[in-house]
Amino acid sequence: MTTITVAVAGASGYAGGEVLRLLLSHPDVEIGALTAASSAGTPLGEHHPHLVPLADRILQPTTAETLSGHDVVFLGLPHGQSGAVAAELGEDVLVIDCGADFRLQSADEWAEFYGGEHAGTWPYGLPELIVGQGRQRDALKGVNRVAVPGCNVTAITLGLQPAVAAGLVAATDIVAVLANGYSGAGKAPKQHLLAAEGLGAASPYGVGGVHRHVPEIMQNLRQAGADDVTISFTPTLVPMARGILATTTARLADGVELPEIRAAYEAAYDAEPFIHLLPEGRWPTTAATLGANTAQLQVAVDQRARRLVVVSAIDNLVKGTAGGAIQSMNLALGLPETTGLSTIGLAP
Repeated sequence: MTTITVAVAGASGYAGGEVLRLLLSHPDVEIGALTAASSAGTPLGEHHPHLVPLADRILQPTTAETLSGHDVVFLGLPHGQSGAVAAELGEDVLVIDCGADFRLQSADEWAEFYGGEHAGTWPYGLPELIVGQGRQRDALKGVNRVAVPGCNVTAITLGLQPAVAAGLVAATDIVAVLANGYSGAGKAPKQHLLAAEGLGAASPYGVGGVHRHVPEIMQNLRQAGADDVTISFTPTLVPMARGILATTTARLADGVELPEIRAAYEAAYDAEPFIHLLPEGRWPTTAATLGANTAQLQVAVDQRARRLVVVSAIDNLVKGTAGGAIQSMNLALGLPETTGLSTIGLAP
């Protein structure tokens, strides 16, 4: 395939920076325009000094004129801002939105959780999502628009969907508690994100069913086969830069035991290059997924409570955002799905 030219909007943010870090290792990509809003006119190195090959590139204003003329455009913009930009880009451009604007199928749920007008629904960029008897990757081949999932959504969906699809749990009784790194909250300067506030502390947010990822999680589990979904979801900021450790539980169906559960997870994920069901007795850690496009999973049965317990770990900026976006790009362009993406984490 000829070289793919790529532009990144919102390049000064965490998502845009991570997209660029991964694209620098992609053998088929040439990085073109880099844009930003308030940071326009500054060199990228001021915002991402680790991106040495691009450090001297000057960020341009985010306009359709600047972004057009590329084969692929990644949008790393705040929610509510992608729709207007995407509308001005032609159908000949593959647009991949790392924000929330096009994830939800329901306009009513968008209005409830985000507010404002729903921009529409694009093909959903979680290739491993179970859809009937297949996978979402089949729906991504050849598309020109992709909506990348939320990072918490990816962690919970990958963790629970095999059990839901196999009918092993009650999808109307799900509880998820997540430990989240601070990069998931974005780069905007806010008091509760200061080091003085966060170091040595853990603090919940989006408590009481109001987090914007709730309808997206429910949407995915319905895609995986649930007739109805009820989830109590509580994320917690913990003092690490990146990573998500999700502990999700669900009430077991009658008679279900651990061997049947492990068999369902092995069947679902044995052929998946980026999802690793760990051997019994080993538990996922965020450190093991740092910098890699991987998800680690482990399952257990709480016999007294008769609940399935799934622990999943991802890097929120890689598998949870930029890595999933590039994985989807590869599928849309007909490239091998794993191109430019590593399963090797950083340790210690």
